Amino acid sequence: MRKTFKYRLYPTKAQDTQLKKCLELCRYVYNKSLERKKTLYETEHKSLSLYDLNKELTTWIKEKPELKNVYSQVMQNCQVRIDLAYKAFYKRCKQGLKPGYPRFKGYGRYDSMTYKQSGFNLNADSTLYLSKIGCIPVILHRPCIGKIKTCTVRKTITDKWYVSFSVETDIPKPLPKTGLVAGLDMGLKTFIMASDGHKIPRQRFFKTDEKALAKAQRVYSKFPRNETCPAKVKARRTVARVHERIANRRNDFCHQTANRLVHRYDFMAVEDLNINGMLEEKKYSKSIADASWGQLLERLSCKAEEAGKTVVAINPRGTSQMCSRCGRVVPKDLSVRIHDCSYCGLHIDRDLNAALNIFRLGQQSVEYRAYAALAVVAG
Repeated sequence: MRKTFKYRLYPTKAQDTQLKKCLELCRYVYNKSLERKKTLYETEHKSLSLYDLNKELTTWIKEKPELKNVYSQVMQNCQVRIDLAYKAFYKRCKQGLKPGYPRFKGYGRYDSMTYKQSGFNLNADSTLYLSKIGCIPVILHRPCIGKIKTCTVRKTITDKWYVSFSVETDIPKPLPKTGLVAGLDMGLKTFIMASDGHKIPRQRFFKTDEKALAKAQRVYSKFPRNETCPAKVKARRTVARVHERIANRRNDFCHQTANRLVHRYDFMAVEDLNINGMLEEKKYSKSIADASWGQLLERLSCKAEEAGKTVVAINPRGTSQMCSRCGRVVPKDLSVRIHDCSYCGLHIDRDLNAALNIFRLGQQSVEYRAYAALAVVAG
């Protein structure tokens, strides 16, 4: 299976300058490739393939000798990104959507470069060798297990450098079975309510730093839009640091929550939420975005697959309104937090009732029947 290991890089000042120059040259190749494809189609109605773009690189290097300071496969990857952007554009057009046309990258907007097969090496002395750059110290906070296939170096908006290794590794041993199964209801009041009564409280990451963010944005907004000065750059980085801190806390919480759920349950039924559609409701959009349900579901599915556990997504339609005991529909607003069924007399928490319905629908799925068969064989 393929995994990604991410580490922090600490380049010297000279290496930092060289890395930034490489990113700008990659941006040049990206914009040049986009210009060639766009111009050729507008003038001759012809499409320029990835192979043709790669052949033109030699001409561009003669016109701009600075491109020799960038590893060849890194520049080829810039053109691969253009090719993928066009494929995604045409795919969305065929689906009847209204996608945005691939755009040119502005200054500072190109923030990563990828070494596809060679040109890099992770040394035993905790340094990363990059062709045209040199050996950069890397913090290996955990071992990189597996055969490294690609290496991606990325710069954040706060000028921090990270490296991500895509490795090919053997399928790990599954976690020991606990015999516990559950349906998981995600909400804004309680982050996760399991059908067995287990609760995970919600963390309000954005609200915690909202005042600090507003203060930093007020300082930044006082500078004229077209002005560039050290004070404005410093103010912009302050805003970026607050956003980065919020994102890091949210990411860490999702990782830890997914780990706890995978270690606790063998089978989990979750809601297949249309989060983009829910964000259109302006009244709750900020709270829904801060809850990071999509990020948690992504982490949960990846960790469950690696641990040998099962996660199944079900249609959440009606799970909050339906009674988990008698199956009758009991309409209620979002402000009503207690499910009180007038047909069978069930009186429980609204989220717990939804979690029980989610688990029932999960039991009806093919994945649950396969899990139950494996549990019987293992038992």
